[in-house]
Amino acid sequence: MRCFQAALLFGLIAMGFASHVVAVEWPNDSKPPTRGDQPNLLFIMVDDLGKDWIGCYGADDIKTPNIDALAASGLKFDNAWSMPQCTPTRATLLTGQYPWRTGWVNHWDVPRWGVGYFDWEAYTTFATILKKAGYKTAIAGKWQINDFRVEPLALEKHGFDDWCVWTGYEAKNPPSSKRYWDPYIHTRDGRKKYKGKFGPDLYCDFLVQFMEKHRDEPMMLYFPMALTHGPLITTPDELDVESKFDKHRAMVRYTDKLVGRLMDTLDRLELRKNTIVIFTTDNGSGGGVRGTIDGKRPTGGKASNFEGGVCQPFIVNGPGMVPAGKVTDALTDFSDLLPTFVELGGAKLPAGLTIDGKSIAPLLLGNANDSPRDWIMAMGYGPAIRDSKGVRGRDNYTDRVIRDKRFKVWVDKNKQIDAIYDLASDPYEQTNLIGSDDASVQAAKSKFQSVVDETPDRDARPRYQDRGKLDWDRPIDSKKKKASPRKSKTKSIKQS
Repeated sequence: MRCFQAALLFGLIAMGFASHVVAVEWPNDSKPPTRGDQPNLLFIMVDDLGKDWIGCYGADDIKTPNIDALAASGLKFDNAWSMPQCTPTRATLLTGQYPWRTGWVNHWDVPRWGVGYFDWEAYTTFATILKKAGYKTAIAGKWQINDFRVEPLALEKHGFDDWCVWTGYEAKNPPSSKRYWDPYIHTRDGRKKYKGKFGPDLYCDFLVQFMEKHRDEPMMLYFPMALTHGPLITTPDELDVESKFDKHRAMVRYTDKLVGRLMDTLDRLELRKNTIVIFTTDNGSGGGVRGTIDGKRPTGGKASNFEGGVCQPFIVNGPGMVPAGKVTDALTDFSDLLPTFVELGGAKLPAGLTIDGKSIAPLLLGNANDSPRDWIMAMGYGPAIRDSKGVRGRDNYTDRVIRDKRFKVWVDKNKQIDAIYDLASDPYEQTNLIGSDDASVQAAKSKFQSVVDETPDRDARPRYQDRGKLDWDRPIDSKKKKASPRKSKTKSIKQS
């Protein structure tokens, strides 16, 4: 039955090339798989770190032995896309839907700016689906798309059994700005400052303890790291570094150390052979600390649609399950994560759920030589806008990039393709072929135009819960005292 279900899911997801819309309803007689059929899933996502800081991708000025070991004994992707910045990436991977569909097309720091609120009634997350399939679900690190003052149990409502997360910088609450030293952390026991502690250690401690507690149950562990996002800081291993780049290197090395600690824990608990680990990042490196690969700095970085902003390190490791020591040019983007997790876990997609991604589980398990993707998409730049109705994207139609294995197009705010690059011969996107008469260029442009034509002329607005929103003009002086709502004013928010 499980093989039939997996084949059915993959087949349905592989249908519908143009829009990727999938509505799947599983057979009524389907049964949850047994424990032996459900691998643990550990999804590690570093914050603001591109290929230019990962050793196995050719980074010049860093060593990342634990991450490199995952690649050496696993499957390394060359063409995996995130969105170019934080909020669009996180909304996409959680829902399996592109930002134009959810409305989260730009960055929005909910605890700091208010109004926007990631709504559990509007969006179905992979955690919710896997929890219903029998998984124990946990998150540690950074969430940032709900305000826990408004809804302390937001993560539970999004499908997580337990959590240990930085609150995000909460307006009028200065201690909450800290995610590293003296971090301000939200758990089931409440929110508080952990004086003298290093946040990344606490997030990792929590995951280790969760694995120890639930080692005999299937687990979905989501680790959106706080590292390596600014502010640039010292780490417990390198307390004396001073320069910007030395601090960043220290943060990357500590990221690698924590990855190693989690792998050691899986080995110690004898869980490694039943765990699929995915390591990736949410967008490219920040502009001030971009590294080099073979002496060259990637084009673009965080918040850029160039490859340096959207094409991320993506490594999958699972001894005995995932092909070892392989490199693939298969296409995938973060909309594929939800359907992939669902298929790997033998779970069920809710009837009628619309997703844009396609499962790459057969590729990860060595049952396919390529992904089912003929193209992938990325989009999202700068902060969103607040207006009288809440929060919305900067533009009615957000500019975006789409690519296949050879060509990449840039689509402007008027829904027009205004650039096309041959990534095979021009990986740094230096020569715009938009005016070329070459037949292959014209065929690619036509193919991508059909994809563009399938998308709406106007992006959706984010849907969110606005009940109990706080008045950012008043200080937060009591956990029990609720601030009165403020009237929204149309304005643009500067990106932090």
